[in-house]
Amino acid sequence: MTAHAFPPTPDSRLDATKMRRISLASMVGTTVEWYDLFLFGTASALVFGEVFFPEFDGAVGTILSFLTFASAYLARMVGAVFFGHFGDRLGRKSMLLISLTAMGVATFCIGLVPGYDTLGVAAPLLLLGLRVVQGLALGGEWGGAVLMTVEHAPDHRRGFFGSMVQIGVPIGTLLANGAFLLVASTTSTDALYSWGWRIPFLASALLVGIGVYIRLHIEETPSFQAVRDEGAKAKIPFVALMRRYWRQVLLGGVATLSTGSTFTLMVASGVSYGTNDLGHSKNLMLWAVMVSCGVAFLAIPYFGRLSDRVGRKPVIYAGIAAEAVLAFPFFWLLDTGSAPLVFVAYALMMLAFSANYGPIATFLAELFGTRVRYSGLSVAYMLSGLLGSAATPAITAWLLTATGNSSSIAWYVLGAATLSLLALFLLAETRFGDIDEVGAESSRPAASPIGAVA
Repeated sequence: MTAHAFPPTPDSRLDATKMRRISLASMVGTTVEWYDLFLFGTASALVFGEVFFPEFDGAVGTILSFLTFASAYLARMVGAVFFGHFGDRLGRKSMLLISLTAMGVATFCIGLVPGYDTLGVAAPLLLLGLRVVQGLALGGEWGGAVLMTVEHAPDHRRGFFGSMVQIGVPIGTLLANGAFLLVASTTSTDALYSWGWRIPFLASALLVGIGVYIRLHIEETPSFQAVRDEGAKAKIPFVALMRRYWRQVLLGGVATLSTGSTFTLMVASGVSYGTNDLGHSKNLMLWAVMVSCGVAFLAIPYFGRLSDRVGRKPVIYAGIAAEAVLAFPFFWLLDTGSAPLVFVAYALMMLAFSANYGPIATFLAELFGTRVRYSGLSVAYMLSGLLGSAATPAITAWLLTATGNSSSIAWYVLGAATLSLLALFLLAETRFGDIDEVGAESSRPAASPIGAVA
């Protein structure tokens, strides 16, 4: 039997039903998490500068609101270590429920925080604190959701089912921008700044309730159950991770940073640039993001499935290279002032992002052994967010202020893509590896990070 042939299993129909339920639960949960997270990013671009930093001029206020946006990424790293520890010790399911609930409570409370005019400096401090709680929660949620699908999935479909979790990003962004578009189009500017922006945050409580309910009805992963049954759990997973897999953590984080910088460029920096610097309407920029998210909704699972056929690295390579090629054309199209070309720019860049992002969750999960996989996957991914997503809005706002030229941002995107390509080259292909190697980690050599096929 060749490496590409997989015999049918007698319970394939049952497995398919089970996998649909598990992937739906993971997708809904991550949709809620990313809705909450990117709702903050949209608000940072459109209203937080005015509501929480009114003492500063427009550009400085926007930079400060984006720095508050970035604070969650530091917290995400802490959350990755914390939830990764207990996810590897106690299981994936319980950590998913805790992280989703924490995210929901923090997002709802953001909708209740009074503005600077009412509380003064205490208002942005409260906003910062709740943003940190959001980051802590997401630091644990994403990795657990990926493992619930990847560790349940058949070997020959891990890429596809892992990409289903990734769909939560465009759907969550679509919902976040749709909520703001609805509020912005039905309220006056004064109403939007005083109370309208709060509605999407308060409405998140309903989504969280749905996500928690669905996740209560899924099973623990077979990979973790096997580790638990054999008594092979790591005592301190983060220590075991860094002792054995530190190269994979660092290279995985750098290889993934272009996904964060590219996506954040579109949903936060691009919206801010289009409205504040080019004079496009808020509605136009929000619609551009939403339409491009529709592209990602279809493209991400396609590229995840493709990675099951040709390997993870070739698909990710293509996505990163396309992001680099489109860095300058993206801004050239925005700068034309043409609304149709704004949609073209967003659709093309989102397609490139989807090729990069679709297989990356499964790829990162396959880099690590079962005993430390929750920790390894979460820390590597949150490191990429810290390197890419966190800094992008503030850096791009600063670059525009300093140079007055969008090409400076394009060079930034190109630099991030180059770093990711180099790191990816140094990592092994993971497509044909055995994800269930219970008890074998201590007896087998660590997988070489150098670009060989594993």
